[in-house]
Amino acid sequence: MALRIPCNCSIPLHTKKLQSFPLNTSFKQRRKTTNSELQTQQQVGVNGSSVSVGVPTHKVTVHDRQRGTVHQFLVPEDQYILHTAEDQNITLPFACRHGCCTSCAVRIKNGQIRQPEALGISAELREKGYALLCVGYPTSDVEVETQDEDEVYWLQFGQYFARGPVDRDDYALELAMGDE
Repeated sequence: MALRIPCNCSIPLHTKKLQSFPLNTSFKQRRKTTNSELQTQQQVGVNGSSVSVGVPTHKVTVHDRQRGTVHQFLVPEDQYILHTAEDQNITLPFACRHGCCTSCAVRIKNGQIRQPEALGISAELREKGYALLCVGYPTSDVEVETQDEDEVYWLQFGQYFARGPVDRDDYALELAMGDE
C-alpha cells in the first residue's frame, strides 16, 4: 500500500528495515532533555538571568543620552543585547523589537556588534558604526551610545525627501483617526 501525494510520487507507508544514518550527517536523533540537564547546561547570571555555559560573554556599556544614564551589563554572544538588558531590569529605548525601526539605534564607540537581522538601518549606516540593540549580538566588549530616533531615520531616509523633513499634519491625523 502506498500513499499518493499530489506530485505523483508514491512513498511506501511501511518498510522492513529503517535506514540508519551515521552521526556525522545532519540527521541526528533528538532526545528529550530533562530539567536537571537544563540546570547543568545554564548558569545563573547577574540579577537571576540565565547564561549559557560555554558561550563567550561580553561587557556591554550603553550611554543612554535621552535619560542621562550609563548601563553596564554582561551579554552572551548568542543573545540579543536588548533582551538581556530587559532580563536584568535595565530599560533601554525600543519599539518594534524586530530590527525594522530605529528606536533602539545606537552608535558604536568601541567594540563590535553582529546584527544580521537589522533591516532598519542601511549597510552604509552600519559601516558608519550604527547598530540596533533589539537584534544585535555582541562579538566583543562593546560601548555604545543611544541615538535620537529621528536623527537616525533622517540619515537613513532623508536623502529621499527633496524639500527636507516632512512636517506632521495633526489635522490630517485627526481626520484619519476619525475614520476608524
